[in-house]
Amino acid sequence: MARMRPATASSGRSRFKTILKGLAYAAILGILGLIVAVAVATAYLPSYSDLTKRNDLGQMIRVRAANGAVLVSLGPSFGRWLTYDQIPPEMRAAMISTEDRRFRSHIGVDPIGLARAIGSALAKSHRVSATSTITQQLARNIFLTNNRSYGRKAKEAILAMALERKFTKDQILELYLNRVYFGGGAYGIDAASRKFFGHGADHLSLGEAAIIAGLVKAPSNYSPTADIEAARSRSGVVLETMARNGFITPQVAASVNPAEVRIEKTTNNNSVRYFTDWALPQLDQLIDQTTDPIDVWTTLDPGMQAAGDRAIRAHAPDGAQGALVAIDRDGAVRAMVGGKDYIDSIYNRATQATRQPGSAFKLFVYLAALESGMKPTDTIVDEPVTIDGWSPRN
Repeated sequence: MARMRPATASSGRSRFKTILKGLAYAAILGILGLIVAVAVATAYLPSYSDLTKRNDLGQMIRVRAANGAVLVSLGPSFGRWLTYDQIPPEMRAAMISTEDRRFRSHIGVDPIGLARAIGSALAKSHRVSATSTITQQLARNIFLTNNRSYGRKAKEAILAMALERKFTKDQILELYLNRVYFGGGAYGIDAASRKFFGHGADHLSLGEAAIIAGLVKAPSNYSPTADIEAARSRSGVVLETMARNGFITPQVAASVNPAEVRIEKTTNNNSVRYFTDWALPQLDQLIDQTTDPIDVWTTLDPGMQAAGDRAIRAHAPDGAQGALVAIDRDGAVRAMVGGKDYIDSIYNRATQATRQPGSAFKLFVYLAALESGMKPTDTIVDEPVTIDGWSPRN
C-alpha cells in the first residue's frame, strides 16, 4: 500500500513564488491602470484660464436700498483674482505649512502622509484620518463632492495627479488660494481679507495670513466674525506650525500677537434680512436663471428701516415680539421689520404671521371712505348688509 509523501520545502517555496508573481502582476496592472486613468483625466481637464473664472461656485446677489447703498450681499463673494506673484509670501507659506508641508515635493498625493495615517489608524483601531494634499483639496473643490466614500477618494487622487501633470506647483497654489472657501460666503484670500480685515489680500501681514490659513480647517468655527477668540487661538497654532516646519523662525512667530490683529467690524442692524428674505423670491418671476453676479435695486429707505428697527426694539415688551411695515402711497415698501432680532428668529411677523388685525384695520376702512368723498361727520347706520348675495359676519 502506497504512502503519501509529506509536502516538501521545495513545493512550499514554489507556491510562495507563485503568489509573489501574482501580486507582482496585479501591481503592474494596477500601476498601468493608474497611468492610463491619470492620462485620460489630464486630457479632459479644463484650461487654466477656464479654472480662473469661478463661475461654478455660484451666483452673487447684491441687494441695494433706494439710495443705492448695499443692504446685503448674498451668495459667494470672490474679491480680486491675485496672481502667484501678487500673493504675499507670508500667505503662501502659512497655507503650505498648515495644509500640506510637502506640497513642493509630492505628485499630487502624499505617500508619506498617507502611510503615517494608515499606520496610526491600524495602531489605534480607528478610521484613516484626512490626508488630503492642497492639490487633492483643489480637485475636490472643483470637480467632486465632500462625501467620504472610497470611490470619491480614488477619483480625488487621480484628478490631483492629473492637475500636477498639467499645471505647475505655482499655478496649483494660485488656483487654490483664489478658490478655497473661507466662510461667510468668501471664496479666495482676497474676498476673505476684505471681509475680515477691510483691505485686499495683496497687503496681508503675517498675523492676518495666519488667521486666514487657519480658517480652511473649519470656516464656521474659526471665523473672526463668529468667534474672534477662536480665530486668534487658531492663528497661534498656525504660527507655531510655520516655525516647526521651518517656514519662519521661532523668534518671528513669537513676535506676532494675534490679539493685535484688527478685525473689521460688522453692523449689528440685521433687520434688513427680513425685507430681503421677502423680496428676493420674487426674482424668479423677473429674471432668468443666471450665474452672473446681479444687483437688485429695492425701494427700502435705510433711514426709515433703522428708525423702525429702533422702535420695535424699544417698545416691544420683554418676552414679546413686534412687526412693522412702512408703505408709500405708490405701494413701495420703505421699511420692514419682522421681529426684534433676525439672528434670534428669522420668522417674519410682518409677512408670515396670520393674526387678526383687529381695530387696526379701521384705518384702511376710514381711508377708503374719505377717498370716496365722505366726511368725518358723516354717519352710517350699523346694521346687517348684503352685497351681491354675500353678508359679512361680525
